[in-house]
Amino acid sequence: MNALTPELLGGIDHALHEAEKNPEVRAVVLTGTGRAFCAGADLKFVQAQSDADGPRRFLDLVLATMNRLDSFPKPVIAALNGLALAGGLELVLCCDLVLAARGVKIGDAHANYGLLPGGGSSVRLPRAIGPARAKYLLFTGDFFTAEELVAAGLVNQVVDAAELEAATQALVDKIATKSPLGLRRMKTLVDDGLQQPIETALRLELLASEVHSHSADQREGLLAFQEKRSPRFTGQ
Repeated sequence: MNALTPELLGGIDHALHEAEKNPEVRAVVLTGTGRAFCAGADLKFVQAQSDADGPRRFLDLVLATMNRLDSFPKPVIAALNGLALAGGLELVLCCDLVLAARGVKIGDAHANYGLLPGGGSSVRLPRAIGPARAKYLLFTGDFFTAEELVAAGLVNQVVDAAELEAATQALVDKIATKSPLGLRRMKTLVDDGLQQPIETALRLELLASEVHSHSADQREGLLAFQEKRSPRFTGQ
């Protein structure tokens, strides 16, 4: 069920490190195998902690991985092949775009076991779908289909399970044609802008746009438009 363990979290961290330093990587896809994307924390592992500080150390590790994913400078796509529950939902909330196989179930589920979120869903979920919808998911522990959460703004696209990989690849291919530098700056503007008053966010956008106007990628984009060809971005 791809439950969260220190080993799995370490694997995600390692993959992100490799993807960040490789300029050929234009986007990252997070997906699962089997009938779950991620069923949340491995509760057997949590219960097996013999010392009082064990659960806190695990939650620190979970939150560190979530924050790393959330702040990753390249576009991150969640391709939901199956259940995304509790910590699995928290992983989804740290991704930029979400594709899902038809009928996939998504939920917070912490309340079903008397647990509190530790990977950010009480913070990121209200920002993603609004406080009223978020509280409903958090308080009831109910599972919703990916189709239902398209309307809530959490999922971008739902496709047949057999088409999930191809649809995800098509999205990655489209993103890969864009300026890596432009996408990185655009992602930062969106994420930072959500935390600022609108006047401050607009000033930050203007400043970033001014800086970006001196980039090789913007010059290439405008030249390609003038020459009626596809741009060849270098990320500079």
